[in-house]
Amino acid sequence: MHSIDTSIAYAWDADSNDALAPLANNFHFPEVNGEKVIYFCGNSLGLQPKNVAAAFNTELHSWKTLAVNGYFQGTNPWLHYQEYLRSGLAKIVGAKEHEVTAMNALTVNLHLLMQSFYKPTKQRFKIIMEAGAFPSDQYAVASQVAQHGLDAAKAIIELTPRKGEKTLRTEDIISQIEKHGNQLAMVMLGGINYYTGQLFDIASITAATQAQGAIAGWDLAHAVGNVPLQLHKWNVDFAVWCNYKYMNGGPGAVGGAFLHERHAKNTNMQRLAGWWGNDEKTRFAMEKNFVAKATASGWNISTAQVMNMVALKASLAIFEQTTMAALRKKSIALTNYLETLLQTIPELGCEIITPANPQERGAQLSLYFTKNAKQIHEKILQSGIVVDYREPGVIRVAPAPIYCSFEDVYRFYEVLKNI
Repeated sequence: MHSIDTSIAYAWDADSNDALAPLANNFHFPEVNGEKVIYFCGNSLGLQPKNVAAAFNTELHSWKTLAVNGYFQGTNPWLHYQEYLRSGLAKIVGAKEHEVTAMNALTVNLHLLMQSFYKPTKQRFKIIMEAGAFPSDQYAVASQVAQHGLDAAKAIIELTPRKGEKTLRTEDIISQIEKHGNQLAMVMLGGINYYTGQLFDIASITAATQAQGAIAGWDLAHAVGNVPLQLHKWNVDFAVWCNYKYMNGGPGAVGGAFLHERHAKNTNMQRLAGWWGNDEKTRFAMEKNFVAKATASGWNISTAQVMNMVALKASLAIFEQTTMAALRKKSIALTNYLETLLQTIPELGCEIITPANPQERGAQLSLYFTKNAKQIHEKILQSGIVVDYREPGVIRVAPAPIYCSFEDVYRFYEVLKNI
């Protein structure tokens, strides 16, 4: 148990000394019975930044007053709109600007990059992923395997925890990578497992994968904006993510993609090509021969989704007011506090299935209830606290440090204690 005071006084003191506390004023909170909710669901959909409405009005004004000329004039000429996001995203994922791009949505990007990177041969055709990965990842990987006429049962290796354990051990993941080494084409894991909240050792797993001559790809939906990342330094081959969770980019926000510069600069690398990925120097020549941009943007296919990028651009401006290191420090303190409070009410009958080591988790704790989980979830919602439920019996609690407080955590504890 963490040595933290379990009284409300600790929460008040921690909040009064929290330099990040004012960041919450940048967001709109839903209300229940006239009171702002406590929002622990940024792992599903982040809150709306207050600067979003004005940001949309800026682009609506450009459309209204400039029409097609908005691509070249106005406050933010649309022709380069995706480029406005690169600097902020690069900082958050630990990349060089030319290694990231904003485009499409997460699973679309996963398909596009697997099309480029998954090149099975008779010898190398296997993909390792975690059993119980988010369904969309499972569908994508299985369908990519099927596109090559392979049997998913033989080509996809699903990793499961040891008997009696809820999460995977890094040494077991690496052991499986080495076991399948000369048959392994790709490892495709979630940086943080959506269900358990486990943060994987991306650097070590990437290195082990590449030591076997395979490609290391990552779905970072639950990691981006949640934990510090160093994708370039860790030598990750590719990564994809959504921007509507911890990134607060709005429902269905444009997705993100990372390609290490050794791939991003390779204009001969196979891809599904489109006009927006063509070198801008020749794009308007309107010729049939595709010339890829020598950046991650060389994987862009269609015109930038301007209206679907506005909220993310606005949110990135808030992230500029802090650092991922500062957010991570507060996040660890919040989840440690939450864990400590929960351990004082053993009669709850819940197990925290997220790793106890703060270095192996992000902002989410997954609480597994052996009974009455749905009823407990409903009572939590009725109390004005937003969390979500996943079968069987898991309530996911995610105090995002950019807008959640220590008092929020304490109020959640009070509600559970009274239940």
